[in-house]
Amino acid sequence: MFKRIEQLKKEKNAVILAHYYAPAQVQALADYVGDSFYLAKVAKQNDADIIVFCGVYFMGESAKILNPDKKVLMPDLTADCPMAHMVKDGLIDSMRAEYEDLAVVCYINSTAELKSQSDVCVTSSNAVEIVRKLPNKNIFFIPDRNLGRFVKEQVPEKNIILNDGCCPIHAKITAEQLNEEKKKHPEALILTHPECEPEVVSLSDYIGSTADIISFAKNSSNTEFIVCTEEGVDYQLITDNPQKQFYFPNPHPCCADMKLNTPENVVSVLENEDRVVEVSAEICEKALIPLDRMLQLAN
Repeated sequence: MFKRIEQLKKEKNAVILAHYYAPAQVQALADYVGDSFYLAKVAKQNDADIIVFCGVYFMGESAKILNPDKKVLMPDLTADCPMAHMVKDGLIDSMRAEYEDLAVVCYINSTAELKSQSDVCVTSSNAVEIVRKLPNKNIFFIPDRNLGRFVKEQVPEKNIILNDGCCPIHAKITAEQLNEEKKKHPEALILTHPECEPEVVSLSDYIGSTADIISFAKNSSNTEFIVCTEEGVDYQLITDNPQKQFYFPNPHPCCADMKLNTPENVVSVLENEDRVVEVSAEICEKALIPLDRMLQLAN
């Protein structure tokens, strides 16, 4: 299968991008593996004619917005992110009417439509940095309340208004689950994604994006970690640190949508080019502005 994928990539000048939450076999065959921010930069900079994005649909949309002239494929177009839709219709307009000097800051985990209504996009890697740089006093942070709350704590000088959305996978991680793991592994450091609920964040030794968690674990002298994010990150953690131990809350946080990206589906979509990400020219034009602004401000 790997040989077939390599052959198809060469024939079609294709590149395969995979998120850290994709299955281990898919991360192993991908050309680039990373979090949303890293993959957005790769999508913008690569010279392939075809991008195969092994993630969820908003990621494929972002790749298409950044590369409107390229063909963007996904192994399974039904792979979605519930949080990406968690902003009520008309809410952004009403917030703009209510607050002067408002910036709508849109987590990249959102639909192209929501991005098109926003002023700047952010990822969990750069949200604090970008919000701090904005000239606006009032910030409406969409769609994730937990990442928004984390940013609010780090940037108290801004009036950050939270939206009531969340990642169902991270939100299911509880303090009770974490305490159970800590009893079993008392020497382990707790590494937590800011999409988790505040009671989980408060128990943690380190809070950061998926990429930041991977970097922290690699550079830490500690040898045991409890990881509060989607279980797919285990592949990179073990690859980087074969001598260290990684544990997850029980049950393991698992995104079923991410697991739709299988090696078989990667082969199929490369052969048939039939699962194409479509974004209208109007939405592409509008959504490109906050995505480009993110890339500029994060640099």
